[in-house]
Amino acid sequence: MRDHTLEVHGTHTYDRTGAISEPIYLSATFRHPAFGQSTGYDYGRVANPTREALEKTIARLERGERAWAVSSGMAAINLVLILLDPGDHVLLSEDLYGGTVRLANEIYGHYGIDFEYVDTTNLSLLQEKIRPNTRVIFIETPSNPMMFITDIAAVARLAHQNGAFLVVDNTFLSPHFQKPLTLGADMVVHSGTKYLCGHNDVIAGFLVVKDATSPEAQRLDMLVKSEGPNLSSMDAWLMLRSLKTLGVRLERQAQSALAIAEWLKEQPQVTEVHYPGLPDSPGYALQRQQASGFGGMVSFKVTSAALAKAILGRLKLIAFAESLGGVESLLTYPIAQTHAEMPPELMRRTGLDDKLLRLSVGLEDVEDLKEDLGNALSGE
Repeated sequence: MRDHTLEVHGTHTYDRTGAISEPIYLSATFRHPAFGQSTGYDYGRVANPTREALEKTIARLERGERAWAVSSGMAAINLVLILLDPGDHVLLSEDLYGGTVRLANEIYGHYGIDFEYVDTTNLSLLQEKIRPNTRVIFIETPSNPMMFITDIAAVARLAHQNGAFLVVDNTFLSPHFQKPLTLGADMVVHSGTKYLCGHNDVIAGFLVVKDATSPEAQRLDMLVKSEGPNLSSMDAWLMLRSLKTLGVRLERQAQSALAIAEWLKEQPQVTEVHYPGLPDSPGYALQRQQASGFGGMVSFKVTSAALAKAILGRLKLIAFAESLGGVESLLTYPIAQTHAEMPPELMRRTGLDDKLLRLSVGLEDVEDLKEDLGNALSGE
């Protein structure tokens, strides 16, 4: 089944009513037919039919064997880090979501886990940084917010040669455009709040594994059952509803993002434009090789921090807000919002500064978006 069809139908099977929409099972517990017998559902924290339908759909979209739908993207990343032991070493992309850095440094760093940030686009440097106790390589590609592209297949080989496993945050592209598990990654995480939801109305996260029989997958099953970060059945249904339009949304957003990126390059107030779909982008060729699209995220720098801040207050159509991936376009100021707790050294290395703005392109008419940005840039 191809992606557009899978997104619409998922793993839905018709019950006796013939209902087109997946039923919402709001029950917290389930009746047993008799002692020693089960319908396959016992308690809502352990399994729920609506959430299970969503998990199976996400796993199939990512070409994985098992997925867990949880309460947020950070909850999904947290599940990865729970697998680690004191003394383990983790390599992460140096350009990535600030919340991931906070979780690693401020929480798991206190448990004796060593986190190191590296330019994962530089394979030679990455290889130099691997230690005998390196257990995980965690990457974002495209990265947030500088849009760096990392070679997933090459990093997967490097990880496996050294006894580590590769985790890819696939939030920016979704499985519609990129499938890291098919390129050698062992796990994929998502903030489902973003493109998978697409309507800015559900907080959700996903963790998908390539091999459901792996020791890590078995432990994840136990962790999810024991800790209970599961997504509610109502939110699971809303996510199933949202997935039906994932492909058409993302393809339209990518088309508009490219048009806006090309337009931004012509604006005198803009000094840099970061979008992997631009032919002169450093990651353009690699992105074409490992993904089927370039996504709807554009980052750009303006001539001064004062202008960047002024733009945020001049917008009329685009919302100055955190998050991304929804049908409404959002403009974010990373240094004060999504990356406010990023160590200054990492920002210096990646080029993230107070002149950078991050645009999540929605489904509005692209000419209206250009007009709004143009007025904000010029002060009109």
